[in-house]
Amino acid sequence: MSNSTPATDNEKKKSKGKRSPCSPSRVLHIRQIPNGVTGAEVVSLGLPFGKVTNLLMLRGKGQAFLEMASVDAAVSMVNYYTPATPHLHNQPVYIQYSNYKELRTDNQHNQARPQPVPQCANAVQHGNLGITSALAAEGGVLPSHGSVLRIIVENVFCPVTLDILYQIFSKFGFVLKIVMFHKNNQFQALLQYADAMNAYYAKMSLDGHCIYTGCCTLRIDFSKLTNLTVKYNNDKSRDFTRIDLPFGDGQRTVETSLSTPFASQNTIFPSYTGPPGFAPALGFPQGAGPSVLPVPGALGPLTVTTSAVPGHMTIPGIPGNSVLLVSNLNPEAITPYGLFILFGVYGDVHRVKIMFKKRGIALVQMADATQAQLAINYLNGQRLYGRVMHATLSKYQTIQLPREGQEDKGLTKDYSNSPLHRFKNPCSKNFQNIFPPSATLHLSNIPPSVAVDDLKNLFTSKGSTVKGFKFFQKDCKMALIQLGSVEEAVHALIELHNHDFGENQHLRVSFSKSSI
Repeated sequence: MSNSTPATDNEKKKSKGKRSPCSPSRVLHIRQIPNGVTGAEVVSLGLPFGKVTNLLMLRGKGQAFLEMASVDAAVSMVNYYTPATPHLHNQPVYIQYSNYKELRTDNQHNQARPQPVPQCANAVQHGNLGITSALAAEGGVLPSHGSVLRIIVENVFCPVTLDILYQIFSKFGFVLKIVMFHKNNQFQALLQYADAMNAYYAKMSLDGHCIYTGCCTLRIDFSKLTNLTVKYNNDKSRDFTRIDLPFGDGQRTVETSLSTPFASQNTIFPSYTGPPGFAPALGFPQGAGPSVLPVPGALGPLTVTTSAVPGHMTIPGIPGNSVLLVSNLNPEAITPYGLFILFGVYGDVHRVKIMFKKRGIALVQMADATQAQLAINYLNGQRLYGRVMHATLSKYQTIQLPREGQEDKGLTKDYSNSPLHRFKNPCSKNFQNIFPPSATLHLSNIPPSVAVDDLKNLFTSKGSTVKGFKFFQKDCKMALIQLGSVEEAVHALIELHNHDFGENQHLRVSFSKSSI
């Protein structure tokens, strides 16, 4: 593939259409592709940025050439993936412009022949994303399946409505029907596409990803059903091809389908505008951007808005904000560290500021809006040091650190690099163990040398009343301890989370869903 002096017609053909490696081209060269990666998975790297028109897999070399429909789409793709390396099968792959302007479909010098990737839907509802088929890469064979998907959502700590599912899945094709239900204590849905290929691409692109960072994980399979029957158009079932269906009895309106704690929050699905617009939920590196799933092919920001539930007071402050206003605090007892530890149970706290002139009011900046909303849900109305704490969204979008020489008395702290963050790892089990404040605490990381009485005495020394204690049978590093009240447990968690037993052994304290 070198640009040697053309000597023959064949050589002329080979050199025709080449560019310098740094020149933008709609053909992209992808390297270090792990064994076992399918053509469809390679194509999925390009889908968010526009139509994919050709694919050439060089399986023996771990390489591929991907042709986009336009240079602009290729430029967007390279600009995104240069600072945020994509991963396939948990291995980094590298993308650069190819020397070629296009992938030729004639067979020159017995090279592997690229084939046009058929366009499966040129006019997708809500935008012009062309979903492409990897038939060429898969030897023309696709797994047999229908157009109905069965969707299970795990770790549902945030609202998942029919409208949110529709807006995510409609990026992959025309959604005909959705039915939501609970089965085996799981949130499930059935979703029918107009075309089986759309269902294939939605499953390939979304299975295993999270709607929000760390929660609402999608598990997607093909349903054995070939057609869904929908009797009512409401917040649990919808036939998008029929507006004449009745609403049904005893159902809430679609506009108020979010649960009360989320009623005033907007859920924003950012578009593909560069690294800050992506979430780690799609398998990209952790970024500083919003923590909700970016929808492939979104043309500009896609916002799911909900009206407030009737009778539910709209919370002041900026919807989707990550900074909380916490008030009615006990100025004698509260500290930035105490708020950092307590609010850190529900998300990673980046900064805390106690007001210099009003010590009973503080600002707490969480890592993102989802965590801020979780903290409000669980901590608003909780008693802390003898007062009922109020937590709501702030009108400020960030906490400013004090300028040099500015009097602050240590009331503003930056914890963004703290080793005590519970949710830094997207795969952390802490996401699955978020519970409301309770009188029973879960203790972990207990050294073998620490006995029952040592732990009881430790909690008693901090003013707690110990009403029950038990080690886990299978793991003596963990235990449950029941205290006199929820407020006592809140105080004990603040005091004793990260307690140093010596020899770099630190106690971990969480609220438990169990009691002794």
